[in-house]
Amino acid sequence: MVNQNQFSRTENLLGLAAMERLKSVRVAIFGIGGVGGYVAEALVRSGVFHLDLIDNDEVALTNLNRQIIATHSTLGMLKVDVMKNRIMDINPDADVRTFKCFYLPETSRMFDFLQYDYVVDAVDTVTAKIQLILQAKQAGTPIICSMGTGNKLDPMSFEVVDISKTSVCPLARIMRQECKKRGIKDVKVVYSKEKPVVPKGDVSCREMKGGSPAPASCAFVPSVAGLIIASEVIKDLTTA
Repeated sequence: MVNQNQFSRTENLLGLAAMERLKSVRVAIFGIGGVGGYVAEALVRSGVFHLDLIDNDEVALTNLNRQIIATHSTLGMLKVDVMKNRIMDINPDADVRTFKCFYLPETSRMFDFLQYDYVVDAVDTVTAKIQLILQAKQAGTPIICSMGTGNKLDPMSFEVVDISKTSVCPLARIMRQECKKRGIKDVKVVYSKEKPVVPKGDVSCREMKGGSPAPASCAFVPSVAGLIIASEVIKDLTTA
């Protein structure tokens, strides 16, 4: 009888060499929210052992509708701690490092991108996204960026393209402009071609960020974006 392990079914798809590769790489996920949480979940279940998780948010009540780490028992806990605990429960042999901070130009020096085999951008701000891309490009480390998933309802509208090929998405438009200003090329992104939906709820009932209403969101759009990103990371790491 062939010896089986928790990754046997994935190995049947990818092969032993690919699984050995995934076991050896280190992936950094910046932002452990609606998108980043699903990226981390899918990567560890796919056989990635070494992960860096970067976020400074706590699990909030308004995260319960869409974030895989958000339950009533985790409310108030740091997202990176909850995600690490979940990862270790899935794979006790995983090597997870947590960074309890937001990635910003001021904190970027904390991270050596030369040690990463792949970087996932699942943060919210344009400033942080641009800095992540610049730092990844300087290190020669592959990066994939999530564009806007808020105010969207159609999980079938996602595409994986270069940032220059995006359309419709307001965040992608700003990112295109900022990348063009800096001469940044060849940036893989996951974005939705769905036109943003106008929120129907009362602003006072919505989570606030930086004094502005947070976008409306649902369970099945950010999660799909995260799973698409994870699939791209796995594909790139095992076919390079």
